[in-house]
Amino acid sequence: MTARRTAIGVIGAATATPSLRELALEVGREIGARGATLVCGGRGGVMEAAAQGARAAGGHTIGIVPSYDHATANPHIEFVIATGMGEARNVIVVASSDALIALAGEAGTLSEIGLALKLGRPVVALDAWAEIRGLHRAATPRAAVELAMELARARS
Repeated sequence: MTARRTAIGVIGAATATPSLRELALEVGREIGARGATLVCGGRGGVMEAAAQGARAAGGHTIGIVPSYDHATANPHIEFVIATGMGEARNVIVVASSDALIALAGEAGTLSEIGLALKLGRPVVALDAWAEIRGLHRAATPRAAVELAMELARARS
């Protein structure tokens, strides 16, 4: 019997700058290279770039989309969870993750951080969210994924 893969959530802006997309792409690559499963909201921006990176590295991706329509997921999502729950799906993203990596974002990302802290899921902030206490910090995508994997293992 194979052990369950570690699930690392990646959260951040749905509309991302090229530099933020590149950061997310590298986070996804690092997740995929470590054999973890990437969990995200399944749409564009940070979510799409991270999923693209994970798939390019041979990893698996789960997208938890706000609608009932599987076609709303970005093309790099391997498994689509169509919730029909709108932004309330953020709690499913968080609860399905063993640890999360937070990149720059807006209110949706902030809500996911709050839910993660409430549910006891560790959050690693990558070059973002300096004003929030209780988050772990990393300066590079590799360091963020290494820390998230370590924190996830410590929870199990």
